[in-house]
Amino acid sequence: MKVINLGAQNSIVNKYLSEVRDADIQKDRMRFRQNIIRIGHVEAYEISKFLDYAPKTVLTPLEKCEVELHTNKIVLGTVFRAGLPLHQAFLDMFDEADNAFVSAYRYYLDKECTKIGVKIEYMATPSLKNKTLILVDPMLATGESMELAYKAFLTNGTPNKLIMACVIASKQGVDHLKKLFPKDDVILVCGAIDPILNEKKYIVPGLGDAGDLMYGEKMSNN
Repeated sequence: MKVINLGAQNSIVNKYLSEVRDADIQKDRMRFRQNIIRIGHVEAYEISKFLDYAPKTVLTPLEKCEVELHTNKIVLGTVFRAGLPLHQAFLDMFDEADNAFVSAYRYYLDKECTKIGVKIEYMATPSLKNKTLILVDPMLATGESMELAYKAFLTNGTPNKLIMACVIASKQGVDHLKKLFPKDDVILVCGAIDPILNEKKYIVPGLGDAGDLMYGEKMSNN
């Protein structure tokens, strides 16, 4: 798997990342969601470099002009609920894409909240056969939600290209996906890669619970 870590470069993404992490700024839900969208726009641009292109002639008011346009049939796949602002960011950039959605939530398997499971409850997707699947989820912690979402989508066909994107990943989550996809034909774009997961499997330093910060606290699934 080819991994692109935008946070390892000096760019405007670092400003957006600093604000989604900042405990004071992230109290503003609208600004938090908007910063997720901003990061998604940059990631979508980065991903566009890895698509397939062919020339097309466009007629301007003055002359013909040849441009290179991507030829991929894109499906944007998203994990509910925290993935929605990031999904919108990619849809802003790839506005003709088809869309796929899956609900996946994690729950603790023990009273100490150190072991987690992931459950899939709902899915809506077009056929993925001969498509480019861009699978997005803001937080890549263990990598299991992304893995299960992808496997769920496979029930509607196998894409010919897989690209994944997240805002913040853990090293453990990245390593998990690398084992699943050892070849460089799969791409993962991250806003940042953080070093560890804590005992409750939250990314550290991370930003907290992305879904709660976007939409408000939820009742526990325990």
